[in-house]
Amino acid sequence: MNDVVELIKRAALEAVEASKPVHLLYGEVISASPLKIQVDQKSIYTEKMLILTRAVTDFEMDVSLSCETRPVTHGHPVVDTFTGGGIAQEVEHKHRVQGVKKLLVHNSLVAGDKVLLARVQQGKKFVVLDRISPHPALKGEWL
Repeated sequence: MNDVVELIKRAALEAVEASKPVHLLYGEVISASPLKIQVDQKSIYTEKMLILTRAVTDFEMDVSLSCETRPVTHGHPVVDTFTGGGIAQEVEHKHRVQGVKKLLVHNSLVAGDKVLLARVQQGKKFVVLDRISPHPALKGEWL
């Protein structure tokens, strides 16, 4: 009787493994161009094997803004009412930024990123779901 139970357990495990359900993996980006992600000592996945989500790529998006720039000093032409000509006067002032603007989000993978991947069922493709650590190459200015 124990042999039959063990046989059923083994068959069930083999059936699950044969269907290759989604499997989550952790990796590290070892090269951004060409993209290479190392999962363990032996496994390095290349660009052809990877499907990238928006969470790990540069992308554009529309945002609504209503703000002002920091004070800046530069010249704007001033029309001379007598001659019709213009001269630039240096003035410190702010500029208004308002409305829907297109922004580029710099979110592509860089060497050193730690990532979460999902193996696609019955295949040798891997979806790079997201970073699992802070972006190591943030350069922007915080306002």
